[in-house]
Amino acid sequence: MPAGRDNHSMLAYRHAFHAGNHADVLKHTVLTQVLRHMAQKDKPYTLIDTHAGAGGYSLASPEAQKKGEFEHGILRLWDRTDLPPAVADYMDLVRAFNPEGGLGRYPGSPEFARQLLRPQDALRLFELHPADVQSLAAHHADRPRTEVHREDGFSGLRAQLPPPSRRGVVLIDPAYELKADYGLVVATVREALQRFAECVILVWYPQVTRLEAAQLPKRLKGLAQGPTVKGWLHARLTVQPLDNQGFGLAGSGMFVINPPWTLHAAMKASLPYLAKTLAQVPDAGFVLEQHAP
Repeated sequence: MPAGRDNHSMLAYRHAFHAGNHADVLKHTVLTQVLRHMAQKDKPYTLIDTHAGAGGYSLASPEAQKKGEFEHGILRLWDRTDLPPAVADYMDLVRAFNPEGGLGRYPGSPEFARQLLRPQDALRLFELHPADVQSLAAHHADRPRTEVHREDGFSGLRAQLPPPSRRGVVLIDPAYELKADYGLVVATVREALQRFAECVILVWYPQVTRLEAAQLPKRLKGLAQGPTVKGWLHARLTVQPLDNQGFGLAGSGMFVINPPWTLHAAMKASLPYLAKTLAQVPDAGFVLEQHAP
């Protein structure tokens, strides 16, 4: 286990309190587009999720109902008929996870992977919380080429790169409850690129008043250099003022290294819509920037 991380603090966070919020909408819209692009080639790929969570969440649970964060996220999109293509694609997958018709459950990243990966693609899920590991293992028991590890994803990623097919996607979205997580993200991305420079790496981060959060995209831009790295894309969605911390996240961002060439256009159409639809204050907004060598 990396220095500075104790078992108690790592197990305190449960995504069930935040399932389906505006940050999930951004993260999973981007993830969906990346995985759609990866499937355009017949050659298999490996998806590695370093902080997988439970895989699926009941929105009727006491955890989800406590703050009702999904009401300002996925619920605002549920009945809309004017969704941009990438958001509509994401919403179709959420609807598929709710075959009864209403919005009762929200899929975590492993469930989006389950829907989008092909039989030849491999899935590696890392999670420390024992109940979530048990849920993941049971839910994915019938899926081929799938491994669930009760292990810290920061350190577990090392043994997975490069994947046998030389095609891979890594999703890194820790809770960032510990200040050390920001440095661990940077160190993990650096080592991942050293091991497999062509890997598509997705990093989610929270928009909070912590200096490390503001610095993280800049530090990731610094890593996404070199002749074998095919640039980066940064998408951030802000739904309320940064100093309004009593009401949760101001917003969040997705930083993608080696992004699919289709991703910028998809997010250019999606981010203004999401900023307007999910805004909790009049001056909500977004950032979309990219660098292609």
